[in-house]
Amino acid sequence: MHIEKTRLFATLSNAVRLRCLYLLASNGEVCVCEVVEALGITQPAASKALTGLKSAGLVRDRREANWIYYRLESELPDWIGTIVRATVAELNNCATCVADQQRFKRLVARPRALACP
Repeated sequence: MHIEKTRLFATLSNAVRLRCLYLLASNGEVCVCEVVEALGITQPAASKALTGLKSAGLVRDRREANWIYYRLESELPDWIGTIVRATVAELNNCATCVADQQRFKRLVARPRALACP
């Protein structure tokens, strides 16, 4: 897998993409509608951020009926995995990311029973 360094760092320079990355790293596979609820953003904003992470090669997606699920790419080169792990570890100190995670954990019916708008 080839990921351009400039694209990687440009992708990680966006706050919403970082929040999505943290949510995925903390919870595994997550539906777009769950990202919307956890981050308190619109569906188009969530989809744009997740698509950016996918385009950079950091995440994978899969479709199931009306839902699209994202998860971290499991086959990242070592140097990128190191950067992602360090970034996620640092985001443990981010109040916004911690609040996102708390909202995610409060989602009652995840994922299939949660209706995407």
